[in-house]
Amino acid sequence: MTERIVERLIRGERASDGDGVKLRRSLGQGPFARLDPFLMLDEFQADDGSGQIGGFPPHPHRGFETVTYMLEGSMQHRDSLGNSGLIGPGGVQWMTAAGGIVHSEMPELRDGHMRGFQLWINLPAADKMKAPRYQDIQADRVPEYPFDGGRVRVIAGEVVLEGNTLVGPVSGVATAPTYLDLVIEAGRELTLPIDADRNAMIYVYDGEVSAGDDGFSPVAATNAGFLSRGDELRLRAGDEGAGLLLLAANPVKESVVQHGPFVMNTRDEIEQAIRDYQEGRFEREDVALS
Repeated sequence: MTERIVERLIRGERASDGDGVKLRRSLGQGPFARLDPFLMLDEFQADDGSGQIGGFPPHPHRGFETVTYMLEGSMQHRDSLGNSGLIGPGGVQWMTAAGGIVHSEMPELRDGHMRGFQLWINLPAADKMKAPRYQDIQADRVPEYPFDGGRVRVIAGEVVLEGNTLVGPVSGVATAPTYLDLVIEAGRELTLPIDADRNAMIYVYDGEVSAGDDGFSPVAATNAGFLSRGDELRLRAGDEGAGLLLLAANPVKESVVQHGPFVMNTRDEIEQAIRDYQEGRFEREDVALS
């Protein structure tokens, strides 16, 4: 077995997006802060002292997938296909923008708090212009398993722990991602197998965690760690425990040309996406987004 370690650290930077939503951006700060096929990862958070939450009014996407996962509060989704959904803590909205969609995401405080993540996952060229799709996944559909020293929630992919196989509710995704939400108690360890051919990373949202005994460990909250090649990952929480996301997927291995909410393979495809959006080809006339 070859143990994976943190070979690159990406520090989360303060940013603002949508209608003034405050967030921490790790992946996606620039073209060199990506891990194929993961393009962007934001953590957004607000409470009673943060002021009004503006949310993410209607905007377009093409060529990739957006994944919203909530820890606290709720998120209302509406899109130009007529889909709508409201998720609360533990819920997931998985939108495959593919050939083009316009959507809005409007957050709400619950008990004075709102916290969650948005992940962007690239699509291979063969899937970029397919029909868009939306999956609304309530918290009770996400498997959760308490293990000795913590718990895991499986949003996508599969994990085997203590002889139990847990499979996430998300299916039909081109890059076959694994998306885990892990909580590890103070000083405890967890070892997981990861296919050696898959790119993998962690994002720590609470406390700090080490991956193996070398590399850029420990990784503190609001930072991401890109993992080296290997087929095993050993995680150890710090003195205050840790909450983290573990992401792994098959790389696309294609050129990436991004212009805001459009991610394609060539500049010509980006220009076509802009024209298609401006000419209303992403929307249906009978669908209201507000």
